[in-house]
Amino acid sequence: MGDKRCNLQAIKLPISEYMNHSQHWANSVLGVQYYADNVVNINADQNIPVSSVPMKRLDDGDSICDVWFTDANGANFPTSGQYQQIKYRYNDDLIFGVIELSEVLFQSNSDKTPLQQATESAYDQIFCLLELQSFPYLFRVRNYMADINGDSFGLERYLQFNLGRQDAFLSHKRDVEGNVPAACALGFGAVTSDEASSQNSLMIAFLAGRVVPQSIENPRQISAYKYPEQYGPRSPTFSRASLVKLGDDDILFLSGTASIVGHQTLHHGDVIAQTNETIENIKAVITQVNRQFNEPKFDLSTLHYTVYIRHSKDLDLVRNELKRRVGDTVNAVYLQADVCRQDLLVEIEATAGHSTAAFSSDANTLMNDHLN
Repeated sequence: MGDKRCNLQAIKLPISEYMNHSQHWANSVLGVQYYADNVVNINADQNIPVSSVPMKRLDDGDSICDVWFTDANGANFPTSGQYQQIKYRYNDDLIFGVIELSEVLFQSNSDKTPLQQATESAYDQIFCLLELQSFPYLFRVRNYMADINGDSFGLERYLQFNLGRQDAFLSHKRDVEGNVPAACALGFGAVTSDEASSQNSLMIAFLAGRVVPQSIENPRQISAYKYPEQYGPRSPTFSRASLVKLGDDDILFLSGTASIVGHQTLHHGDVIAQTNETIENIKAVITQVNRQFNEPKFDLSTLHYTVYIRHSKDLDLVRNELKRRVGDTVNAVYLQADVCRQDLLVEIEATAGHSTAAFSSDANTLMNDHLN
């Protein structure tokens, strides 16, 4: 038998190139996350799940699309669907979905805050969909919300989110320690009152499948799900990374990673030192992953990075430090976002092991050549 090819591909495209895609190319797309400070409707093909995230790209004037697609042919293109408020696509091996909820839909007179209710509802829908379509394993989740560091209803909004997320995990009898997905949680925008907070959206994109992922932890850090109570009434429900075997390929999803050692933030106010510490944490996770193999499967130079920076003025400092540690050819996109702790200035997530293409004017052609 021949090699089993990976069924998961990825590409980061400027919006100007994404909008010129061919129908054949669109048929192979699992889903898209679009990042821009001025969000517009890019979903000309309504069958593609698209999440439009109001985060500004810092390293280029053109907004960026993070596109996940399959190594498909005409007989195995993904199937589109909608379950409640989730738009999704799936094939035999993978399912990608997006859900966006407005907190105004949820009652503030409940014993749970609107954001907590919205989060629990979103994850409840996700888990119900995965059960319905027989994709039991959640690989990676991206969580974006308004004013993540703000306080409303007497509690920081990120902590409200953690309550709602874990409530949904527990109600569906899913692990909240150990076998949990890779994830990130970032903020956009800001609100200043309880009333305003109920008008903002929660955006979640997820990738799941039918093979058991391996959750990876970082020996330099306490697992997030074991953080002490000083970080909130519920611990975050995610692993430091998720390693997934798809065909003959090993796909790595590295969670949002920051300047935390043990459970404490290091290098307050020093974005260069925080970036360096973050890279040390990423390196430690890669070392743990490579122990699963007889060779160094991954290194810093093989990762595809998404870098979230709190203050746009810090772009050059963060980018230069990443280049110093990884190399001038580092594959990275830089976005402005609020990090889950107010004292964190930068967060980095990454993927590796999947086929990809550099963002260039030939990217659409490259992908069509690959698919034909």
